[in-house]
Amino acid sequence: MNQVFGRVLPAENFILYVEGDSCRAAAEAAADELKIDLMPKSSAVSLPACYLQMDAEGLSLVEGAHTLRGDFTRFLPRLIPNNLNHELLVRAARIKGAQGPLSAVDSTAGLGEDAFLLAAAGFQVRLYERNPIIAALLQDALRRGMKNPELAPVLDRMNFHRGDSIEELPRLNFSPDVVVLDPMFPERKKRGLVRKKFQMLHQLENPCSEEKELLEAALSCHPARIVIKRPLKGPCLAGRKPSYSLKGRAVRYDCIVLPQNPGIKQTDISPDS
Repeated sequence: MNQVFGRVLPAENFILYVEGDSCRAAAEAAADELKIDLMPKSSAVSLPACYLQMDAEGLSLVEGAHTLRGDFTRFLPRLIPNNLNHELLVRAARIKGAQGPLSAVDSTAGLGEDAFLLAAAGFQVRLYERNPIIAALLQDALRRGMKNPELAPVLDRMNFHRGDSIEELPRLNFSPDVVVLDPMFPERKKRGLVRKKFQMLHQLENPCSEEKELLEAALSCHPARIVIKRPLKGPCLAGRKPSYSLKGRAVRYDCIVLPQNPGIKQTDISPDS
């Protein structure tokens, strides 16, 4: 494991193994971004317990028989309008009576799943992810997804940034309609592959210990609404009581509605903004 007594080791402790020549360029770009060693998998005498791999299916985190890879294609069935309208996150983020496309900032992007649902619902979404390996997995999923004509129009509304949203949100020069917070919380009792996914993510990043700072950063950019994903029976983030909550079977979304300041309102979240 790349984790010792709850301490998450940095990205430089990983090795990226490449399998096949067709993905060599993508592997070199990822290794260069992460500043880690790149090796042909065929030349490895033995493999670490946990490592990164680039093959024809993309970049993945591998641990034994388990693989964690960003993949937006599995969300295609959820893009049917009737299904999308029932997504709990979409319901929590939509602002009644709003005109034109809404802007959202996903400040804890992870593998981009929440941001993808919002983009599919028409939001222009800016994503932040501070963990370099999770960010690399997300960026590779975006790269592959843009080659899929069904996914590309949605992904085109997602603007990804590597960085810590606690530092970046106060620097925004626009006021988003919605800020989404999904801080990693302690692992719930799950089964099978879902539980394994959380275990592998926890090897890369510990559950959020900066709740107050994260909420203050979200408030600092003056959104109309903050949407916070929480465990169904978990406490409110940083003890802040929401305006209301939407509850699902396993999670809930706490919604903090804030007064809007039209003087700083701007919905352009292009890469140059």
